[in-house]
Amino acid sequence: MNIWEWDKLLLFLLFFMPGFISLKIYDLHIASERRDFSKAWFEAAAYSAINYAVFLPLFPYLNDNWHSLPPWLHYTIGVLILFVMPIAWPCLIARLLQCKALAPYIIHPDPKPWDYIFNQKQNFYVIAHLKDGRRIGGFYGGQSFASSYPAEEQLYLEETYVLNDDAHFEHPVGRTKGIIIYGREIVALEFFEKEDKPNESNKNQPATLE
Repeated sequence: MNIWEWDKLLLFLLFFMPGFISLKIYDLHIASERRDFSKAWFEAAAYSAINYAVFLPLFPYLNDNWHSLPPWLHYTIGVLILFVMPIAWPCLIARLLQCKALAPYIIHPDPKPWDYIFNQKQNFYVIAHLKDGRRIGGFYGGQSFASSYPAEEQLYLEETYVLNDDAHFEHPVGRTKGIIIYGREIVALEFFEKEDKPNESNKNQPATLE
């Protein structure tokens, strides 16, 4: 049997491509081990089958009326089933898995607190406590970046601040473009809401580690 015959190749793509798209989109939402698609083809085919199963009630109608439908509708239905919904399903599933209402009943998809915090895409001030006793203050904003599992934890802070002995943010470090901190050097991270940056005028300072 020649698997490279057009009809067999088309059948393979129809049962592999939607699931492949869904797995790739899911991996963009949820940090996980790098997927080996040479071993994940069965999983991709299973997700494709589930995608088709959702549209199963429509197939008898489409089969009976396909030739009477306008060409633009053929194209729209094909794109919807093969591309749009395989992209939409993992986005919906990722949101459901991260829903707080379901938290008591399922395991959270983020593998580490590091991924949970930084996947929220919030802006905050950070104090990094290092193994050598130093403390580094900085701002994690739109230009900052944190690595995701399974990569080694690394944190880029777009702004760094001078800290005094009481862990107050005194002022930004001049002429700097930020700092990269390696996770293996970090003992703990403290996070502060943007409006609650600890400073001399803030009377309700969060506690700091010493």
